[in-house]
Amino acid sequence: MNNSQVLNQVRFFAQQKMQNDQTGHGFDHILRVVKNASYILEHESQPADPMITLTAAYLHDIADDKLVADPQQSEQQLQQFLTKIGFSAEQNKQILLITHNMSFSKSLEKPISLPFCGQIVQDADRLDAIGAIGIVRAVYYGGAHQETIYDPAIAPRSEFSKAEYRDLTHETIINHFYEKLLKLAKMMNTATAKQLAHQRQQFMLNFLAEFQTEWQGKK
Repeated sequence: MNNSQVLNQVRFFAQQKMQNDQTGHGFDHILRVVKNASYILEHESQPADPMITLTAAYLHDIADDKLVADPQQSEQQLQQFLTKIGFSAEQNKQILLITHNMSFSKSLEKPISLPFCGQIVQDADRLDAIGAIGIVRAVYYGGAHQETIYDPAIAPRSEFSKAEYRDLTHETIINHFYEKLLKLAKMMNTATAKQLAHQRQQFMLNFLAEFQTEWQGKK
């Protein structure tokens, strides 16, 4: 198979795995991340392997431990799939390194330095977590987990471990903006993503200001 045919196989695999997601990580999210990654690839001067980058973008949520019951088993299935469609052991290793270590929660443990391909995928994913799409996804995810929309008595957390971050007992949807989403613009790796993140960051800040005005009943 040529590269285009291989990517079509990867796309189909991702669609089969993610099409029934109800948390904001569905196949529509995957496609936007791939488009973001493609855009960053085209606009960065530093070279990156398109096959590794785009494959990791398609597959980045397949074994996410907040989405699947057995992440280790999902990673094994992913590795078997990549081998089956012709990826080498080294390519397999590179892709899994990216998908396993690119999430925000990993930065709360012992973050590793991702290769440039991984930095692009990480930026592409984080861009889809902010701005208008990010707002909708945050609400959608919070609703799927029965989170409170907002409670002024619950202050956003400034420091937390991965386990604490994943504990939604005292989380609110609005606090999630302050605990994660508003931090992402400054965490972008590439100049391209940093530029794209600026407008999306401002959109979220405007939304939060309007939310507070309406919550407090101001005119």
